Amino acid sequence: MARVPVIGLEVHLQLKTASKIFCGCSTRFGAPPNSQVCPVCLGLPGVLPVLNRQVFLYGVRVSLALGCRIQSQIVFHRKNYFYPDLPKGYQISQYDLPLGMNGLVEIPPHPTLSPPGGEGKGEGAVKRVRITRAHLEEDAGKLLHRPDGGSLVDLNRAGVPLLEIVTEPDLESPEQAYEYLKTLKGILESLDVSDCDMEKGSLRCDANVSLRTDAGELGTRSEIKNLNSFRAVARALTYEIKRQGELLDEGGKVLQETRLWDDVKGVTQGMRSKEFAHDYRYFPEPDLVPFAVAPEEIEKARAALPELPRQRAERFVREYALPLPDAAGLTAAKSTADYYEAAVRKSVPGTGTVPGTGSGTPVSKSLANWILGDMAREMNERSADRIEELKFGPERLVELLELIDSGKISGKMAKDVFVESLKSGQPPGAIVQSKGLSQVTDKEAIRAAAREVIQEQPKAVADFKQGKQATLMFLVGQLMRKTKGAASPAIAQETLKELIEKG
Repeated sequence: MARVPVIGLEVHLQLKTASKIFCGCSTRFGAPPNSQVCPVCLGLPGVLPVLNRQVFLYGVRVSLALGCRIQSQIVFHRKNYFYPDLPKGYQISQYDLPLGMNGLVEIPPHPTLSPPGGEGKGEGAVKRVRITRAHLEEDAGKLLHRPDGGSLVDLNRAGVPLLEIVTEPDLESPEQAYEYLKTLKGILESLDVSDCDMEKGSLRCDANVSLRTDAGELGTRSEIKNLNSFRAVARALTYEIKRQGELLDEGGKVLQETRLWDDVKGVTQGMRSKEFAHDYRYFPEPDLVPFAVAPEEIEKARAALPELPRQRAERFVREYALPLPDAAGLTAAKSTADYYEAAVRKSVPGTGTVPGTGSGTPVSKSLANWILGDMAREMNERSADRIEELKFGPERLVELLELIDSGKISGKMAKDVFVESLKSGQPPGAIVQSKGLSQVTDKEAIRAAAREVIQEQPKAVADFKQGKQATLMFLVGQLMRKTKGAASPAIAQETLKELIEKG
């Protein structure tokens, strides 16, 4: 029986305010354990929480960017459960009246929807993912597990402001989940409300997954926790979908439970039975009075929204004459979009084309090709999340393209120079000079190599004479190999064609 995955995601976003959501304690990351706490976030008797106004404004900002409807009345609730890192025995959150509801995120079209190391390919069409809710809440503390089996509690994180963003179960593959998270992160980065650093726990994700039959019958879902990267989300979903499918094929039943992802072993493991809303005994927070939001305040916040990734991509298409897939790829991460625009600004005015990357290619397209091609590949190999981690600034990319444009190096040589620059930290021009790299433009030297290629490849020469134009590029490749990539591709092509036609 065919089964379709049904996936919903819950993203917990730490908002980057200087102080916590209900008290004045610092939110600075990396402080000594339990050094950023007070009676409020410790949950001592008699204390009263006070809502941080900036937390609320950040929550409104995100909700509007996701297309959510902002509630006219804001109400907080107590979510009751026991865990060692929850000092009050309850978490102040929102229940039936979340800050924002009924939003939408559109995953832009990509040539392939496939995470690094993922399986298969997704569709290249726009995918619409509905946002159920976006609500504010306080974070819990953190358990530090000791090698001897004991655990310590650090409450510095207790009370750090969170915005939880919950999707409808609209995702149908690990690849779609990966692309949704990338798209969402791009939106959040553009809003400047969080550093979105998963290593620091600023962006955390839980995944709910079940299998639906082709007849439309819904299966039992599992929730996966401990997902510390987008790659981990894709891997965990791939494993869990396979696990549930095999279990059902054997006649077993999927339990409604919370499972932990073991990134080292690559498996999910049962943790506890899945809680329902009534298990938390929600009731309105008596120490926080409900309040109304004036419509003009909402419109003021909407008008102050920055340029979002989709709008930026559309501008890239207009201003830089880029294809939409290129523009969407460049704007998926704010740091990459900023890098691209910085490189465009630094490119020499009047530099019309970059012959080494394709005759007639505009500089704006050549820059995009390098960022989405060689630079993206290096980022994947190094597991780098941000382009600046390569330490190859936009001025160096412009310098590299100018070396190609001036004819000093070929496009193939430029790739080697790029890799060497990443390793040594030297700028491209210094590498070309120190290693004596230069493109052969001496027509006589190229002519001599061309004659040798023509003599060694009589069949390809004959095919070209019979009208098979593609064989000319094969011959150019042979000439480039003979000159170890140093010959000018344009001169090589011109010389081969001339000698064959004369011969």
